[in-house]
Amino acid sequence: MSPSSAFQGVSACVFDAYGTLFEVDSVARGAQAALGERWRALSDLWRTKQLQYTWLRGLAGHHADFWQVTGEALDYAMATLGIGDEGLHQRLMDLYLGISAYPEVPATLARLKAKGLKLAILSNGTPSMLAAATANAGIGAYFDAVLSVEEVGVYKPHPKVYGLACDRLGVPARAICFLSSNSWDAWSAKAFGLTTLWCNRFGQPPERIPMPPDGEIRDLSSLPDLLGI
Repeated sequence: MSPSSAFQGVSACVFDAYGTLFEVDSVARGAQAALGERWRALSDLWRTKQLQYTWLRGLAGHHADFWQVTGEALDYAMATLGIGDEGLHQRLMDLYLGISAYPEVPATLARLKAKGLKLAILSNGTPSMLAAATANAGIGAYFDAVLSVEEVGVYKPHPKVYGLACDRLGVPARAICFLSSNSWDAWSAKAFGLTTLWCNRFGQPPERIPMPPDGEIRDLSSLPDLLGI
C-alpha cells in the first residue's frame, strides 16, 4: 500500500506515552475493588489535574518532575472525592508504574520496527516512570530512544520538547510522524513542524487552535497501513 501523501518520506515514528501507548484508566481500574464506583471519577479528575499542573508549572517556570506532579494531582483528586487513605494513595502510585499498554501497541511497534523505521517515545514522564512502563508492557526493545521532558526541564507543549525528537534521532521534523491521543499535544507538535497524527481514541471533536494534524486515526493499529508498510 502506498502511504498517504502527507506521510511520504516519514522515516521515524515518535509516540506520546500516556493515553497513546499506555491506558491511563488502567491505573485506577486496578484499584476498583477499593474505589468501587468512584474509580472512574478518580481517574478522570486525576488525569485532568495532572495535565493542568504541568501547564501551570510550565507557564510559571516552577518545574517539578512528572512523578511529583502525578502524586500532587492524585492528592487533589482523592481530597475532592473525600478519600483519605494513604495506603490507597501509595497503591495507586505503584500501579502507575505498571500502567497497561493498549492491546494493539506491541504488534504495531513490531510491524514498524521490522520495516526499519526509527521509533521513540516523547513524554512528560520521568525516565524511571517510562522505563517501568515499557518494561511492564514488554515493549522497551522496540525503541531507539525514550525521551523525557526532564532533558529540557519544561513540559509539553513547549517547543523545546518537540525539538528533542529531531535532535536525538537526527531526523528532520517533517520526516518524523508524531502520534498523540492528546489533542492539544498533536496540535502543538504540528505547530512545531512535525508530521502529526492524532490518535483520537475517544471520538473527541477537533481543537480550535493552530495547527490541525496531518491526519486522524482511532487507534494505532491502522498506522502501518497509513504509512504504506
